[in-house]
This record gives sequence, structure tokens and C-alpha cells, in this order.
Amino acid sequence: MASDKPQQLSMNLPVIDLDVYLHQPRDSPQVREECAKAANALITYGALILHDSRVSGEDNDKFLDLLEDYFAQPDEQLRKDERPELSYQIGVTLENTEKPKCAVDESCLDVIQRLHPSQRPLDISGHQPDPKCRFFWRMAEAPPYETQFPGLNAPNVIPEDPSIKERWAPIMDKWGTCMKNAVSKLSEMTAVGLGLPAEYFSDAGRYGPHLLAPTASDLQKYGNKDTILAGFHTDLNFLTIHGRSRYPGLNIWARNTGDRIAVKIPPGNYLLVQAGKQLEYSTGGLIKAGYHEVVVNEMTIEMMEKRKREDRPLIRISSTLFWHLNSDFDLAPVPELAERARQVRAQQAKIGRDEGEEAQYPPIKVGHQVEGELKHIALMA
Repeated sequence: MASDKPQQLSMNLPVIDLDVYLHQPRDSPQVREECAKAANALITYGALILHDSRVSGEDNDKFLDLLEDYFAQPDEQLRKDERPELSYQIGVTLENTEKPKCAVDESCLDVIQRLHPSQRPLDISGHQPDPKCRFFWRMAEAPPYETQFPGLNAPNVIPEDPSIKERWAPIMDKWGTCMKNAVSKLSEMTAVGLGLPAEYFSDAGRYGPHLLAPTASDLQKYGNKDTILAGFHTDLNFLTIHGRSRYPGLNIWARNTGDRIAVKIPPGNYLLVQAGKQLEYSTGGLIKAGYHEVVVNEMTIEMMEKRKREDRPLIRISSTLFWHLNSDFDLAPVPELAERARQVRAQQAKIGRDEGEEAQYPPIKVGHQVEGELKHIALMA
């Protein structure tokens, strides 16, 4: 039952220890238990906190510094890095380009309607595009076959400014590799926890068009309280992983309660992971893609005052990587998981949690699924 209290809940997501999976025998009870915990966290919340001792906060800080410097450049400089002909799937996307899918998507609007009024996202019914910018830096391994989707697997764009260009690839690749390695191993833990072979998802994602995808919001222009920086939506990929941002404002919704949770990633070797549409598809809805938004709240404004004193650009950078399945992979629900999904729906209905109309997951190539989603959010004609 959704809470009657209007205030946001504090972060209370399960913490999954990747070190257990990396350093204990695969068939040990500790590994089995941690994998089950990971799968159950994604089923229940659509999200979890991941601990990985290989992660360095210093690498994340260098990444955030670089992106603040990059997005502080004038628009005419940034525009050189745009690739609209590739559906903005590499390079920069400037503000007011991407639209929140939920502003027009009936099933998504239905989700909002079924939330308790105190737990609903900020209103996106105005249909305005998000005032955020983004940079896509591909973190992909070239497939040993000819892909049917070359536009989703194009080479990277490197910014021209000399002071940025010199730092760009080493910093982007180092932090991107760190998050990619973490989320790939979590996909194995999730598979084990769901009763599948460990490499079931990681093999399907080996040649995926993974994207290091920092999002930037200019808080000088869009820093008023209750400004929507990224409207209520789910991610189209398999798993999304985040390092710490310097500014609060990310809210997620827990599937099991419908409650809004203000995200706080602990300092140190911790990352936030959210389920995306490809994982929902693969499990027949047993794991649902997690809804989230980014807004300016009181804590965002407090941090803005602090950053002003440090003489840094007032730009909110999300430290994000989208992990994808291979574009040519045939996406379809695992039958046993689709059956479990029906059982979970029935259990939710028994306790009064209406999950709306049952979603359908017809077989589809991952590349076609991605293209369909990009059209919804106005990134592909």
C-alpha cells in the first residue's frame, strides 16, 4: 500500500556484494545466496545498490570534472559533436531534444494514475522535451559478424577542444570499463539467481552497444525547485548502472509498493543499478523496468550553493552507463520466468496491488526494440 505521507522515503534498497561472486566458488552457498538476493531485489524494486571493491571514487570524480568542463562549453562548440543522422546514439544530444516517453505513452500514464497522489512524479503532461544534454560514448566490443544495425554500432565522437580532447578517451574509457565490468558480472549474478546458466545474459550482451551516457543539466538555467530535468521514464536497455552524482535529485519507484524513493548512493565502492526494458522483456515481466525521474529539489539547491563557493560550473552530471544486449540478439521471454511473472502478478492482485493490463512481449530483435523506443522519445525519425 502506498504511503499517505507526502515526503519522500529515504534510500532503502538491498545492497548486493559483487566481491562475494568474484572471490568465492560459484557453487558455494554464499554465492548462491547473494545471487538470489540480487534477482529478488530486481524483482521487488527494479533496482539495487552494488558493492564492488574494484570501483574507485577518484575515477568517478575525474569523470565528473571532465564532463562539467565539457558541458560548460558554448552550444556552438557542443553542436559539432551532434550526430542526429545516427539517432544521437553517439556524441552529444543538446537540451530540449529528448522527450519523456511517459508524456504520451498510455501504459505509462496508467502507471502514474495508479500511484498514490503523494507518490506521483512531477507533472510531465506538458509534453515538453527534457532540458538535459547527454553524451553517448560507446563502450562496445566489435562483433565478429556483420550486424544488421550499423547505426546502433557506429564509431565514437571525440570533442575538438584541445584541453578536453587530451583527457577525453583515457578518462571515459577507464570509468566506463569500471562500470561495464561491474554490471556485466551483476548480469551473471542475476541469471544465477533466476535459475539460469551464469553466462545466459552476459553472453547475449558481449557485443552489445553499451553506452557510457553522462547526462548534463545546466543548473544556472534550470536550477529552480521542482524543475524536471529528466521526466518520469524507464530505460530501454538491459541494466543501467550509476556512479554517484554530485547533486541529489534522482527518484525511483519501487515496484512492490509504488513508493517514490530518493536515491542516495553511499560513498566509496558503491553503484546504483536499475532494470531496463530488455531485462523486463527477457523475464516476461518478472523483473520490471524501473521508473525514475531527475528533478531539482531542496537538497539539489543546497549543493548548488556549495558548488558556487568552489568555483565550478553549476552543471549536474549523472554518472551513467547503459548496458545492452547484442543488437542482433533475438529478444523473447524465458518461458519459466514468464510463468513466474504471471504468478507474481496474481500475488500482487490478491493484496490489492493492481499492476494494470498485462504486457505482451512478442519475439523481436534487440536492434528493432531499441529503434522502436528511440522513435517514442523523439531521437529517431
